[in-house]
Amino acid sequence: MSAVSAVDLELVTLTEDLAVITWHTGVESEGEVVYGTHPAHLDRTASEGRDTAHHYVELTDLEPGQTYYYQARSRGSAATPTPLHLVSGNAVGTSLHGFGSRGGPYSFTTPQPPPGRHLLSIALCNDLHLGETTAGLVTGMPLMRGISQQLGLGPYPEIMGRALVEEAHRRGAGHLLAAGDISAGGAPRDLAEARRLLDGFGTYGQDYFVVRGNHDRRGRPGLHEPGLHEERGDTFLDAFPAGGGPVGGGGPGGESAYFARDLGGLRILGLDTYEKKGNGAGSGGLSDEQLAWFRADVRAHKDQPTLVFGHHPLTVRNSPFPVTSGQRLNRRQARAILDTYAAAPGVFLHHAGHTHRNKRTVLPQARHVTLQEVGAVKEYPGGFCLLRIHTGGYALNYYKASSDPAREWSERSRRVAAGLWPQYALGRSVRDRNSVVVRDLSGITPAGAGLSAVHGRGSGRR
Repeated sequence: MSAVSAVDLELVTLTEDLAVITWHTGVESEGEVVYGTHPAHLDRTASEGRDTAHHYVELTDLEPGQTYYYQARSRGSAATPTPLHLVSGNAVGTSLHGFGSRGGPYSFTTPQPPPGRHLLSIALCNDLHLGETTAGLVTGMPLMRGISQQLGLGPYPEIMGRALVEEAHRRGAGHLLAAGDISAGGAPRDLAEARRLLDGFGTYGQDYFVVRGNHDRRGRPGLHEPGLHEERGDTFLDAFPAGGGPVGGGGPGGESAYFARDLGGLRILGLDTYEKKGNGAGSGGLSDEQLAWFRADVRAHKDQPTLVFGHHPLTVRNSPFPVTSGQRLNRRQARAILDTYAAAPGVFLHHAGHTHRNKRTVLPQARHVTLQEVGAVKEYPGGFCLLRIHTGGYALNYYKASSDPAREWSERSRRVAAGLWPQYALGRSVRDRNSVVVRDLSGITPAGAGLSAVHGRGSGRR
């Protein structure tokens, strides 16, 4: 049996008792990971049990706080890491053990679980881009030539959307938050398809929630179909009324795509970060009315555990590619939001998309708030972040979609930006996609306690 080239090794997910390791071979082969607690004694094996070119192996029943050493192999060839030299990153472990040798063994240390009793789990996702046909096109960046699906295969946004729902269910998510760019351009048919896919997760406005991204912007010419808000051109709200309730609240035309909800004591604020005119290329922006509503709501519930999600991040740091104003929220508004967080100890997480990368940021203005950018659903690395909330803290863990069609497309779309895309999108360290924070969240009611609507402007209720 001939040897294979095993490349693109990545430690994707790391929890207190589980690790997900992926790599690629040019031909189908069976993969295995040998691992143990000493680099010279890899006495445990996890294998796939079938031949594939897109390897996805889970190490289970790990011990919290334990250092493990591992090597991934296909036909006896040790897999080598995805290079992250542009960001001085590490794709395969929490230490540099094994670097400089061909194929490791590499090492990671499992974290301690969040303290206390598990309360609920929420899938955080973004950038589904239903209707898109070419991934990675960015105006003004010649390297971003784009990658299309292979002939004869299904549209990749639909493949990845279905895989998102399946994987989120499999990983135990009881709720899902989708932070914008649900469609490629706001076409009614694409938003309707997105609604159909996400309805496979559960009931909109109860099990899952959606906010607008710049690709879902209102006011596109030519979208005049019966039953739509033709005078406003806001097809997004036709598919996804604010927060899942009747259309209402502030914003142009008397409508809004921002809202607040209480989920068993957990307050969720959904922001419309493209509540403005434009072609989608400029910085994100909230209306003055929305920003005032947001600041008042956070102040009124400043001690309640609160999760905020919106499409544009507040800041973009440590990017190997040029950073433009279009990659983030308006600077003035971002500062206002951070100032609001500084006086609200209950806010603990701000989830954003738009950048299509995994990046964890904590800023000095509000150290108690994790700013988490999550990689896109629709292309490499192709997945979502699972938020696991306990009474004494929370964990954030990124999962790639594991279905065969999703793994195939994820590998194909890593070629975006002349193959440099993983150096940006994966996350420079395991911590950018897997982290644990200790804090008191005991005020949140366990899952199954139900959801109550919050009345008021921007809540989707009058």
